[in-house]
Amino acid sequence: MKRIVGKENVQTSNAAKISYSFDATAGFQHSPDVIISPENAEQIQAIVKVCHENKIPIVPRGSGTNLAAGTTPNEGGVVLLFNHLDKILELDEENLTITVQPGVITQEVIEYVENKDLFYPPDPSSKKISTIGGNVNENSGGLRGLKYGVTKDYVLGVKAVLSNGEILHTGGKLAKDVAGYDLTNLLVGSEGTLAIITEITLKLLPKPTYKKTILTMFDSLELAGDAVSQIISKKIIPTTLEFMDQGTVRVVEEFNKIGLPTDCEAILLIEQDGSEETVREEMKAISNICSQVGATEIHEAEDEYQAEQLRTARRDALSALARLRPTTILEDATVPRSKIAEMVREINRISDKYDVMIQTFGHAGDGNLHPTCLTDLRNEKEMERVEHALDEIFQASIDLGGTITGEHGVGEMKAPYLEWKVGKTGIDLMKNIKQAIDPHNILNPGKIFAKSTKKRVVVNNG
Repeated sequence: MKRIVGKENVQTSNAAKISYSFDATAGFQHSPDVIISPENAEQIQAIVKVCHENKIPIVPRGSGTNLAAGTTPNEGGVVLLFNHLDKILELDEENLTITVQPGVITQEVIEYVENKDLFYPPDPSSKKISTIGGNVNENSGGLRGLKYGVTKDYVLGVKAVLSNGEILHTGGKLAKDVAGYDLTNLLVGSEGTLAIITEITLKLLPKPTYKKTILTMFDSLELAGDAVSQIISKKIIPTTLEFMDQGTVRVVEEFNKIGLPTDCEAILLIEQDGSEETVREEMKAISNICSQVGATEIHEAEDEYQAEQLRTARRDALSALARLRPTTILEDATVPRSKIAEMVREINRISDKYDVMIQTFGHAGDGNLHPTCLTDLRNEKEMERVEHALDEIFQASIDLGGTITGEHGVGEMKAPYLEWKVGKTGIDLMKNIKQAIDPHNILNPGKIFAKSTKKRVVVNNG
């Protein structure tokens, strides 16, 4: 490996191994054998060929913000870093595309194109830290996902290295492409288990010219959920429609001190963008709906500074909650938006049942909730209760027509639950795809597919 990338790009110290033995997921840690920082795609190709010949595991890793233990080297081997592949290669304003290397920070792409009056919508809460390559591997979402979709909706093509070292090109700067199987979308969200992506072409949009932001307060979860359903039923699709429960709001307000109301059971952060006339008309309609449903207060951001404070408060929810206990487990159970209030009530019931602290926030507009369990990994008895609570949360989500993950991926953490969602037939089909593309199972092994499936739980709604 030193001959391929230079000794300065190979780390084998104990300190380095510890640093790359875990990601942002609590409770998962495995030591790699070596950490490598290639400088170009050709070096990656050479590394992969060596690993293929010797059946050495490779774990591609961005910034390590993964929340499902998707970048932990659970079978040792190579951790592959992209800190040298961090360039914006081309902005094509004629075709509204940007081509980047996987190590580019998401926020850098967003700001770069906005300076050209263009728009890259996916905005995960980790955008200031996470990389585009990580976003593609996890199919990341974000606050603007309701209106604009998720990462896969903007990936037009990739260049990738397969497990045998061969190069694969998919897609391109095309508005349409139905030539064979959609290999681009197969790789997006595959969590590094099918190929190592070395170049990404993204679709851009014209930058919206105007936006408005409001904060609405409700005395009950049901009223907040009803407001979400009615807004969508009126065929209004806001850019942002975010939810925080009372416990989360109180902690976030203590963290940010921007004047958030702490005496209501739920708040909705709502934002719309587009032409000024359309935005004003739709936000007036949204405010009327919230008032009719029973919102106790509606606050409109006076300017962009105040609007950004509100957005930042929502993005800081995880950081604020993480201060309460030594261990934070952030989940992303997703249900149909009409079931949001019911799901939050179930989460609260489960929290009380197992005596664990769980606060909930998330993307109300697309039903993607983030029940956040605050605990202590060192407390074995409490962690047993946490595990049972998570089992019931995932089961409740599926029973309500939802899924075990809306944007965090499966990784190692949720692999035992995947069969609950897709069934044995779905698991077998996915394994066959993996086997065909990576027969030696060297690309991020131990992710997505668990050695055993958890037993389904019976949720007693009391």
